Amino acid sequence: MVCPFCNTEDTAVIDSRKNSEGTSVRRRRKCPKCNSRFTTYEKTEIELIVEKRSGNLEEFQIEKLESGIESAFGGQDITEKQLKTLVENIYKEIKEKGKKVKSKFIGEKVLQHLKEMNEVAYLRYASVYKEFSDVSDFEKEVAEFN
Repeated sequence: MVCPFCNTEDTAVIDSRKNSEGTSVRRRRKCPKCNSRFTTYEKTEIELIVEKRSGNLEEFQIEKLESGIESAFGGQDITEKQLKTLVENIYKEIKEKGKKVKSKFIGEKVLQHLKEMNEVAYLRYASVYKEFSDVSDFEKEVAEFN
């Protein structure tokens, strides 16, 4: 690891700790040249591929998941922490499925969590995910919800 203060190539790790979930490692480092100390974080990245409805494959983007969920709440009360926790929980379930998942699976997981959390957000997300075309689609979904 390069020292951010003097650009020395080799720095020494003086302490390492895993976070509580075991998903990242915090390392305390020291530069042998300038004696500066700094912290780095290492996070394991698993390449997750999403198979779209069209059959096209694309890399999973957690930002898209978060954005879709945030849009579903559209003005409803949800804290940043609640949103992050929800996204992390859904992401964990998606990763457990394997390296390649269908977009349908992701959508169903989001709906499952939203149904437990907020009825309006659930309906808003369902209207996009299930491609509602008219009011009767909403009525059917509300009937199934109850």
